Amino acid sequence: METHFILGVLLSICSLSLSQECRQQLLEDVDFPGSDIQTVISPDVDHCQQLCTQHPACLFFTYLPAEWTQDNRNFFCLLKSSSSGEPDVKTPVQGVTSGFSLKPCSPDPKPCLPQLYPGLDFPGADYRALFTEDAEECRRACTQDPACQFFTFLNEGFTLENFRYKCHLKFSWSVPTLPMVERKAGLVSGFSNKAETPQGGKPVCQGKLFPNTEITENDVLVLPAASPGHCQNLCSAHSVCTSFSFVSDSFNCQLKVNGDAMILKANAGVTSGLPARFCQPDNSWVNVALEEVDFRGSDIRFEVTDDAASCQRTCNEDANCQFYTYVKPDFPESSIRRRCFLKRAITMPAPPRVTKVDNVVSGFQLRNCL
Repeated sequence: METHFILGVLLSICSLSLSQECRQQLLEDVDFPGSDIQTVISPDVDHCQQLCTQHPACLFFTYLPAEWTQDNRNFFCLLKSSSSGEPDVKTPVQGVTSGFSLKPCSPDPKPCLPQLYPGLDFPGADYRALFTEDAEECRRACTQDPACQFFTFLNEGFTLENFRYKCHLKFSWSVPTLPMVERKAGLVSGFSNKAETPQGGKPVCQGKLFPNTEITENDVLVLPAASPGHCQNLCSAHSVCTSFSFVSDSFNCQLKVNGDAMILKANAGVTSGLPARFCQPDNSWVNVALEEVDFRGSDIRFEVTDDAASCQRTCNEDANCQFYTYVKPDFPESSIRRRCFLKRAITMPAPPRVTKVDNVVSGFQLRNCL
């Protein structure tokens, strides 16, 4: 149980961060060297701060902007943490900006990102392209497409004439994904009843599932999932998924892209189905407590609770919590018994790369601003 001991230490750090004061101020020309836990990419420092806020363990950060010249780490957002909750060192460095997670500030779980970025490309993550008259129309197309999280528009001055006015719609996860799901005795895992679904507010439907059936088409992506319902939710949120198969023994959710036909094959322990993009299927899966299952990683903090039901209620009441794992009172390692580990994943728009390119404009969907 060394893994859970380490998680306990990390979560103690995160609990400390939640008790700290809300610090929104950005520190220009100040570096917080060391203490890095992950490097992500951001088009500006405000986006970097929001990523730190949504990351389960990030307490503070340093951002290297487009104008950074000391090396090639432009647009790097360096997420950081420490046992004290504070940077170990603060160093004057020209051109960088540092700041703190907004977790203590009761942040909006779906931040509005209205900024447009002329001269910046968000390469990769494309799933659809169309032609629009300008960047604003491209952003409207992204906002109205539930799968689109960000975009890049090539304007009238773009070098290649045949690609001018092209609007590239791009995808990143807007629903929580699990880093790892595994069977482990003495643990119970589940979701917040506020778990995000891509079909919120749409008409209710049953949702089509094929028990003990495999769909044999090629996988576009395989990722962990907790149940057939959760796998269906992931397929429904994905930009190109047309069907899925969930393998119960391994907790693998196989997202698929079908060609002209959907080939079904009998296979015990596999549940397949179709996405539900235009209606709201039965989401009872978010209320199911999964016995002997661990959602490993992505911890934000822990509390001691009497049972798994109390743990789920704690998760439901915490705006940051998306899923949880509870350690039963009879768990072999006594030091972590009855701990309720609250967890989350980044669900805000997050481009995989940002580069400087003339005559392009990039930005984010405005659904979170409505």
